[in-house]
Amino acid sequence: MAVSPPRPKSLPMNALRAFEAAARLGGFAAAAEELGVSPGAVSAHVKTIEDALGAKLFERTPRGVRLTALGARMQPEFSRAFDALGMAVQKLRAEAAPRRVHIAALPAVAQFWLSHRLPGLRAASPEISVSITAMETPPNLKRAPFDLCLFYGGQGEVLVRDHVFPVCAPQIAARLRSPDDLSRETCLTDSTWTYDWALWAGAVMPGAGFCPRGPVHSLYSLAVEETVNGAGVLMGREALVAPLLQSGALVAPFSKKVPLPQPLTLWSLRSLRPGTPVARVVECLRTGA
Repeated sequence: MAVSPPRPKSLPMNALRAFEAAARLGGFAAAAEELGVSPGAVSAHVKTIEDALGAKLFERTPRGVRLTALGARMQPEFSRAFDALGMAVQKLRAEAAPRRVHIAALPAVAQFWLSHRLPGLRAASPEISVSITAMETPPNLKRAPFDLCLFYGGQGEVLVRDHVFPVCAPQIAARLRSPDDLSRETCLTDSTWTYDWALWAGAVMPGAGFCPRGPVHSLYSLAVEETVNGAGVLMGREALVAPLLQSGALVAPFSKKVPLPQPLTLWSLRSLRPGTPVARVVECLRTGA
């Protein structure tokens, strides 16, 4: 009777993924945020590997963790491996559903810029299905299941070189004669782009020491809606508020516009061969920009 020797247990894939993320990002908390789990779960996964190997991958200190020599040597190997795995999964998705295009975009960009271009895309290419995921930070396209990213900044193709300037409801614009009048108005701010007010004021009102006085909203869409409703003056981004200016729901009380240092950019790791669904979506966004 043949006897099969016990097979060595493989290290769990989730544990290896947790080690790689923690090693690459420099800690359990950052890895947990990327993986969508708790820091305790990342720590437990790493300990599973360490117990199986009988060797430490991280040194635990009161200030956090740092890689051991073994962990530091192995991190690049695992990062390359998971990058390759992620790209293989992306290719598999693309081959299985070639007419589906998934875009990751900043929430405000998705709502105020991208949404206005979708009807034209559907009319030109009704066979292409476009899905949009709104997120605050760009995903790692080597790991995340997205075909395109649309955010301010980054190293991608520039779609829009945007500008900022104050916008408000018509009834508020009627009493604004000069930028100095803003000191007596409620000025709305989006928490993601708090520096927009300082950028515009520094160029238009140098040395005035202007500081916006008013509520800060964590959603740009809410700040825009409140501005339309007459709650105050918002520092608008031209690419995002252009339709509201065209409709008359918002007004730009002053003519001076200040360019943003970070343009609206689009990037992808997918092949953009002419005629492919991803390339056709990109072309639609270019022509509609």
